[in-house]
Amino acid sequence: MKTLAILGGTGKEGAGLAMRWALQGYRVLIGSRSAAKAEMRAAEMNSELGGDYLTGLANAEAAAAADIVILSVPYSAHQATLHSVRSQCQGKILVDLTVPLQPPEIMAVNLPKGGAAALEAQTLLGSTVTVVAAFQNVSAVKLKKLDQPVDCDVLVCADDQAARAAVIELAAAAGLRGLDAGRLKNAVAAESLTPLLLHINKTYGLQGAGIRITGLDDGK
Repeated sequence: MKTLAILGGTGKEGAGLAMRWALQGYRVLIGSRSAAKAEMRAAEMNSELGGDYLTGLANAEAAAAADIVILSVPYSAHQATLHSVRSQCQGKILVDLTVPLQPPEIMAVNLPKGGAAALEAQTLLGSTVTVVAAFQNVSAVKLKKLDQPVDCDVLVCADDQAARAAVIELAAAAGLRGLDAGRLKNAVAAESLTPLLLHINKTYGLQGAGIRITGLDDGK
């Protein structure tokens, strides 16, 4: 079973995915800028899960020990976090959950200079890292309900088909349906859906609106 490092695993979405993957047998490392904060948060999640499932480490140490690195940080911390783990990510898959929201207008689409956060990550990390964009449209509220599947599809974008397949497998392990959404440049569309969903949440009084692609059988 692969080792997963979740950088930003102390946050809500990262923590929800971490616990779901840990319960499926993955070795999960919680990364943070502060090793002490990561250790404390991992201990809290272990207490919630009732076992010794997760380990807290500083970001660089977590990334170095992982087979797959998952980045779940606010856009304001995106570049700094990537710079800090650039060497530890070489030769690996990095799954980027980041959405380039621009507070206070978080319900409006913001296109960064690089087109998408995931495209900026690929440029920064270089060609020997395979960046995959995924999980941007999944509600942390729903991820927290560990005993329930999440009624939301995950659009998986990458320039490498095998990497897309690997992350679709991770989505299934977390109780979601992952879908091959093509090249990494399509992350522009996937990331832009999040502010729309935030607007829908507010307008209709929802918690955790997600997306579903119609026309597919549940088993596909």
